Amino acid sequence: MAPFWAAGREEAVFSSSEDRIRAGRVPVEVSRPSIVPRGSLSYLAGWVHRGAASLFSVFLPSDCRLCALPLLNISRLPVCPECLNRIQPIEGNVCSICGERVLSAYFECDEDGLRRCPVCRRVDHPFHRALAYGSYDGGLRELIHLLKYNGVRPAAGVLGRMLSETLSAVAPSLEQPVVLLVPVPLYRGKRRQRGFNQTELIAQAALRAPMSRERFQLASNILVRVRDTRSQIGLTSHQRRENLRGAFAVTRPQQVAGREVVLVDDVYTTGTTASECARVLRRAGASRVWVATVARTLKMASKYEEKQGFGFSEFQGLTREVDAERHAETLKV
Repeated sequence: MAPFWAAGREEAVFSSSEDRIRAGRVPVEVSRPSIVPRGSLSYLAGWVHRGAASLFSVFLPSDCRLCALPLLNISRLPVCPECLNRIQPIEGNVCSICGERVLSAYFECDEDGLRRCPVCRRVDHPFHRALAYGSYDGGLRELIHLLKYNGVRPAAGVLGRMLSETLSAVAPSLEQPVVLLVPVPLYRGKRRQRGFNQTELIAQAALRAPMSRERFQLASNILVRVRDTRSQIGLTSHQRRENLRGAFAVTRPQQVAGREVVLVDDVYTTGTTASECARVLRRAGASRVWVATVARTLKMASKYEEKQGFGFSEFQGLTREVDAERHAETLKV
């Protein structure tokens, strides 16, 4: 069976001239023999394609943008199959609410059958649940950067197929036959500068899957970003929320009222953006808001699971910080 990223792949000549993201070496996969009988027109077409690919690699050399090895096949996406095969879904125990990694000590499910991380046990999110395909690191992070910062739009097709798998995990729990698929918007100045909204491109690609077309309706212009915000990098949790406060609005509340909504984004980092968007959608009348992303930053996994000598007091400090922020929010209301 062909990998998900190869489904429906279009062929075109691509010659890369931009800087490499990462330099590395990976083994080259040995080509498999064709299962098409010799003498058929299909086999002849395949032979012509392989010949064209060979000429491409000789006269229009290009390197994989992830591992820097030469590309041997004609493709619109400058990433080799080996690097794409290395991108795998998140495995292991994760929080049923936010998708964060859950330590073995917190593996037990609550009375409702859901597994909650220490933060989600103390904080009520405005969204119902958040799901992601993979961890925001390695090849998946670089593939997102290819689309987001380098303008390699064919990467949206691969990322869209990853998102469609996330939507497939959401679909069985949806209460309505058709739900709205709402991409997180960019501010109009940022969109003009970039030329596209990467989340919208990924959502459009995800809807090419038959199941996604049946269950989800793309609603790109319902949620808008009404003001520009500064970068969230380096901000505390409280500063992140203040930075996004009032940054989003729903343009057509009548289309959201009573509807179940799946909010789509490329990356779930701290959940601040997803929470603010979900809060605005809920105020506009959405019955329930899900969050589906291609990637997620697994903070607890790197901060606690891989740290030797982990103690419960460290998690107590984390939850005390969450409680303090929640109390400060209560005093503002």
